[in-house]
Amino acid sequence: MMGDGAMKTIGFLTGTAMLATAGALPAQVITPPVAGVTAPSQGFPTEPGSDYYLANYDAYEAYLKKLASQSDRMKLVDIGKSAEGRTMWMAIVSTPANLAKLDRYRDIARRLAKADGVTEAQAKALAAEGKAVVWIDAGLHATETVTTQSQIHVLYRMLTGTDAETMRILDETIVLFAHDNPDGLQLVADWYMRNKDPRDREFRTIPRLYQKYVGHDNNRDSFMAQMPETAAINRVLFREWFPQIVFNQHQTGPAGMVVFVPPFRDPFNYNYNPIVMTELQEVGAAMHSRLVSEEKAGAGMRSAAPYSTWHNGMVRSIAYFHNSIGLLTEIIGGPTPEKIPLIADTQLARSDEPLPISPREWHLRDSLEYQWSLDRAVMDYAARNRERLLMNIWRMGDQAIRRGNRDSWTTTPAEVDALKEAGKTKKADEGFVGSNSRAREGMVAPDLYKTVLQDPAKRDPRGYILSADQRDLPTTIAFLNTLIKNGVDVDRATTAFTVAGKRYPAGSYVVKTGQAYRPHVLDMFEPQDHPHDLEYPGGPPKAPYDITGYTLAYQMGVGFDRVLEGFTAPTERVADLIAPPPGRIAGSGRAGWLVGHETNNGFILTNRLLKAGVPVAWVKAETKAGGRTLAPGAIWIPASAAAQAVLTRSVAELGIDAYAQGRAPTATLALKPVRIGLVDRYGGVMPAGWTRFLLEQFEFPFTVVYPQELDAGNLNAKYDALLFADGTVPTVRGGPYPGGYRFDLPRPEAIPTAYRSWLGEVTTDATLPAVKAFAESGGTVLTVGSANRLASLLAPSLQPALVTKKADGTLAALDNKTFYIPGAIVQASVDPRQPLGYGMTATVDMFFDDSQPFRLADGAGARVAWFDSPRPLRSGWAVGQEKLQGTIAVADLDLGRGKLFAMGPEVTQRAQPYATFKLLFNGLLYGPAVTATR
Repeated sequence: MMGDGAMKTIGFLTGTAMLATAGALPAQVITPPVAGVTAPSQGFPTEPGSDYYLANYDAYEAYLKKLASQSDRMKLVDIGKSAEGRTMWMAIVSTPANLAKLDRYRDIARRLAKADGVTEAQAKALAAEGKAVVWIDAGLHATETVTTQSQIHVLYRMLTGTDAETMRILDETIVLFAHDNPDGLQLVADWYMRNKDPRDREFRTIPRLYQKYVGHDNNRDSFMAQMPETAAINRVLFREWFPQIVFNQHQTGPAGMVVFVPPFRDPFNYNYNPIVMTELQEVGAAMHSRLVSEEKAGAGMRSAAPYSTWHNGMVRSIAYFHNSIGLLTEIIGGPTPEKIPLIADTQLARSDEPLPISPREWHLRDSLEYQWSLDRAVMDYAARNRERLLMNIWRMGDQAIRRGNRDSWTTTPAEVDALKEAGKTKKADEGFVGSNSRAREGMVAPDLYKTVLQDPAKRDPRGYILSADQRDLPTTIAFLNTLIKNGVDVDRATTAFTVAGKRYPAGSYVVKTGQAYRPHVLDMFEPQDHPHDLEYPGGPPKAPYDITGYTLAYQMGVGFDRVLEGFTAPTERVADLIAPPPGRIAGSGRAGWLVGHETNNGFILTNRLLKAGVPVAWVKAETKAGGRTLAPGAIWIPASAAAQAVLTRSVAELGIDAYAQGRAPTATLALKPVRIGLVDRYGGVMPAGWTRFLLEQFEFPFTVVYPQELDAGNLNAKYDALLFADGTVPTVRGGPYPGGYRFDLPRPEAIPTAYRSWLGEVTTDATLPAVKAFAESGGTVLTVGSANRLASLLAPSLQPALVTKKADGTLAALDNKTFYIPGAIVQASVDPRQPLGYGMTATVDMFFDDSQPFRLADGAGARVAWFDSPRPLRSGWAVGQEKLQGTIAVADLDLGRGKLFAMGPEVTQRAQPYATFKLLFNGLLYGPAVTATR
């Protein structure tokens, strides 16, 4: 497996050594020095914001520490470690008097945000006393270089300014300035500055992802919080400081413009409080007004860009589900000067683009000035609206608690459609005052409001109960921990109890909706019903900004009961992250142990046993153990001292039960240590990065493999399984498989020698024959998502199912008016008697994102998972979902002496769908095992 050392060799020039040899152009003073506090022009060899210069994280960190030692307006706080171990710093900026009372102001922010037990009178008193809390971050996406270089200047200006506005901001607010991705800044800045000639500097060709595992998707991890940086950010936002405004800064801006500034286009998610949206529009208006008043042209909103407020996975959007105003800006600029092009459609002023900009040359310092105005507008809004912001976050929390404790309904697009349908036969009576003819056309009988939109059977739940007798309790614990990381209140039963006639054991978990973060709770348990959004009436679907369905309880396969009536239970509040209840070794047999295949943590146990050289097998049939029936695939561990040591250490930690047996089972499949090659390419593929993270978490040994190594052949000497994640195989644009990427690889001579072996991409001429030879000689090939183009080439009997034939005879995916599922959850059937399906239930919720299912020639292989319903959609948005019926999601094929496992949907999508991890993990172990027995 490629270790951290290999990943970090990029940092060959760091800190002052790098800066001293940078060869930057002469300094351009952007922020004049003020006595007593080191200015950016004094704290760096070249002032950040200058052309052809980027300050890296080492320099940024040193400058923060210097500022903290010089100014009484700033307190520097360590909020956690990055994936590569760097310290994440947060600068808290306010008046010295406010900084002296931070604990008090943080407690006020917490009490108002959580709202529980706080009356309106108490809230008013707290709001009068408290300070508005604003989060302003930088660097989340490391190649978006404006934000970090800008933050350096914003901090300095806030620490040295004496004008009335600055003093008011300092007095009325507490501003949290944070850096979200230290590792990425270090990587990108060092890569940019490596060339002595400034005009040769670029960061388009960085060799790997700028967050160790997930790169750009670090801004899709918010509700899951699996990356250490995300967990640190969420802890500050929703468990420690509870800011009323979360400002997440990005780039790049719309073409022919400078910056996108909120508000956003529809749809907004119906689960959160609309006060969030109205306040967001207020702040957005203040930001736009600031730019226009300062004659800073080229800002756009709403229709100027595709950004919406539906998806919960981003830093600014998760704020909405926590009653905070989430802001996103996207600005142009970078250290290399560029030009703003002339685009005719941007030159006519309109509501969404009020002040067009002319074409011109653009420098990083120009972006810094815009960013300063935007930050200033947000801070000024918070200062001027301090009490109202504090009161409104309490109001939203209080309303959430009250809604969760009474009968309430959430109107979804499907229910509006049902209302319209009912209205076709039950029109409104005439005589409504003030209704024009167009309005009258849409009127339906008023009593339908109660019978359709407030159908008692469709009430929102009062809470969710997760029984302790889950099939996979450790995964359920992992799900609950995502809620806790996001500030949700989770309770655990101290004794057994009964609700709605059902008995729950002690140790079961309760998540009530009567809490301030009710919007987030609903969004994690309930299906998303994304509006049927069209480009125009009767037109094609309008692409969402991100995925449309992501219900985490579904993705993780968590069992829960929705309770519609008020209920009580003997519970205690969970104080912090939960560990699975310790597993145990039961029974007295001496032949060995049986472990059920239901828990994902069983793969960790299996990998530890294989690493220790202990024999492990899967039982092919049902078997009895510990008074229960274990489904096919139970793990058999023959008795030995080595096995006993691993088992004793692991079952307690992993929450797995093992059953001692008096005799060995029959009909087993012996596993073997597996040599896994995880395919990636130069620059890094995010799904491969997520997969790397998963393999590490579940302790699979692996090595990252690049196309040149694949093309060289002789792969069986080094690998038992090759794993091609979504995006690792080039696809044909307009062809049957999604994607269509073509990566412009750098010239080998333009990059350091250490990374030249990473160049290349998977090709039909060189890679396909080598991979085919690998499989036919006994290797296992696993393909996911768009990588199934390779699967179809390896096994022509496996073909994409949802296609049309073009005039030239080639295949194309169905057009999106016919079939379109842009990231949603669908239900598939599974055969748990097959090794790939071991440990799974007969149906599974499966993430599906423009995926391509299969058809399989008779006798050519086995379908492991398939779609057998005309309405498989469980959460999100689907056009033409009925076309999935009869198609295959996961197939198992023989290739010579080896195996091909083709998985159409993204079974490891962003490391979220725990319910489908087994398909991949089983394949990694099963393919090499069955090959070894042939």
